[in-house]
Amino acid sequence: MGAMSSAPGAAPELPGWTHTYSGKVRDMYVPEPGDGAPADDASSVLIVASDRISAYDHILPTEIPGKGAILTALSLWWFEQLSDIVDNHVVSLDVPHAVAGRAMICRRLEMYPVECVVRGYLTGSGLTEYRATGEVCGVALPDGMVDGDRIDTPIYTPAAKAAVGEHDENISFEATAERVGIEAATRLRDVSLAVFARASEIAESRGIVLADTKFEFGTGADGGLVLADEVLTPDSSRFWRAEDITPGTTPPSFDKQYVRDWLTSDASGWDRASDAPPPPLPAEVVERTRERYLAAYEALTGRTLDL
Repeated sequence: MGAMSSAPGAAPELPGWTHTYSGKVRDMYVPEPGDGAPADDASSVLIVASDRISAYDHILPTEIPGKGAILTALSLWWFEQLSDIVDNHVVSLDVPHAVAGRAMICRRLEMYPVECVVRGYLTGSGLTEYRATGEVCGVALPDGMVDGDRIDTPIYTPAAKAAVGEHDENISFEATAERVGIEAATRLRDVSLAVFARASEIAESRGIVLADTKFEFGTGADGGLVLADEVLTPDSSRFWRAEDITPGTTPPSFDKQYVRDWLTSDASGWDRASDAPPPPLPAEVVERTRERYLAAYEALTGRTLDL
C-alpha cells in the first residue's frame, strides 16, 4: 500500500519511506529500495506515533496535539530504564524532519500475537471478570476484592490481539502456550512480570501507581525477545496518583478518561450502541486530555517536554 493522503489523521508521505500500515495510533513505513533512507535495509521499519486518539474501539475525528511526541518521548525514556531486563526495538532517531520527535527507526520483528497484560490492581475489565467468576484470565483472586484494590502479587493476564476496531480477547496462560508454544509463553510471562516490577518501583518512587499495563514483544533475527511498540504510556497503561486511591472507586487516570466521559455524556449526543461514528471533540476536552498526557510524562520522568 502506498502513502496515504494528507487527510486529517492520515499517515504523512515521507521521502525515502513507503507507508505500509496504520493502527489506531501508529503508522508504519519501510525504506524505499535504493533511496538512501537512513535505515535502507530490509531489517528496519519507521514507526510514527500520530496525534490520533481512539476510544470505544473507534478512531476519533479529532486529534490531540502533541500526543504522538509525548508517547514517543515517554516510551524512549522507559526503554532506557528497562534495557538491562529486556532488549528493545529502537535502532535510531534519525528520522524525516516532518515526523521528528514522534518517530523511531526500529528493528523489524516477528511479533507475537499476544498482548502481554500485567495487573497490579483490580479494575477495568479485570474487575468485571472477577465479579462474574472470582478469577481474571484463569487466575483466582481472594474473595471480597473491590475496585481499586491492590493485588498482592501482580498477575499476568494475556490477551489475544484483535484487528483494529475489535476488542482484544482475554485468554489464559495455557491458551497462550497453545498459540506460541510453552517456552515462548513462559518467557513472555516472566519478562512481562519483571518489567512490570521495575516500572512499578520507579513509578511509586514518584508517587504514581501502575495499576495495569500491556506489553508487545517480538523476536529479532537472532531469536531473542525484544520489547516493541510503545511501553508504559497512558495509552497502554493505567497510571494513578497514589494519593487518589480509595478502594471501592476507580481513581482518575493519566489517560483519555476525559474523552470517554464526554463521549458517554449527554453533551456529545452520541449513542455508543449505534453504528454512527463518534462526533468531534470540543476544544476543552482536547486540552484537558493533552494536559493529562503531559502530566504523566513529567510526573514519571521528572523532565519537561518542549512541544
